[in-house]
Amino acid sequence: MKSALLLVDLQNDFCRGGALAVSDGDATIAVANKMMAWCKSQDIPVLASQDWHPAGHRSFATNSHAEPWTSGELNGLPQVWWPVHCVQQEPGAEFHPALNLPLVDFVVQKGTNPDIDSYSAFFDNGHRAATVLNDWLKAAKVTHLYVMGLATDYCVKFTVLDALAQGYQVTLLTDGCRGVNLQPEDSAEAIEAIRAAGAVISTSEAVLA
Repeated sequence: MKSALLLVDLQNDFCRGGALAVSDGDATIAVANKMMAWCKSQDIPVLASQDWHPAGHRSFATNSHAEPWTSGELNGLPQVWWPVHCVQQEPGAEFHPALNLPLVDFVVQKGTNPDIDSYSAFFDNGHRAATVLNDWLKAAKVTHLYVMGLATDYCVKFTVLDALAQGYQVTLLTDGCRGVNLQPEDSAEAIEAIRAAGAVISTSEAVLA
């Protein structure tokens, strides 16, 4: 079994002071740095996904004439109307400054098509187009992923479900995740859905012990 670590969307806009700040999101950065250092000692590659939206992305409430945090439909798919976030080349789209970025081997950008959202690091929300992530992992002969990041109930959840569907073994590191929780139980339900789909639920402390 060859493993890789996948850090999901550890970006400024999802952390304290960001446009779509996740409660306690900054707490994931120390976990990520600790895991990356261990991975380097074990010759385990580290990948990071990056939400990378054009300014005209239609998932942004303002671009679809909707109220932020409400729900509707975009391109035939259910859509939460988000505040403007993670716009290409803007500071909010950059990785958190405390993240030890030189330890990241590969960055996969997602959400670049203005007409469809992309929670998963593998596919857009309609599975109409793939990112380069699966090709990179296959070329590296990776079969198992440690996954952590932001946010538990959206990008982490759909990344893990897509990974499992493509045959990867997945270990979710819950201490390295935080959720949006539009509904109070969203993150807990996401973790249960991930468990039910076949992932192992663990923590960085358990992996590093």
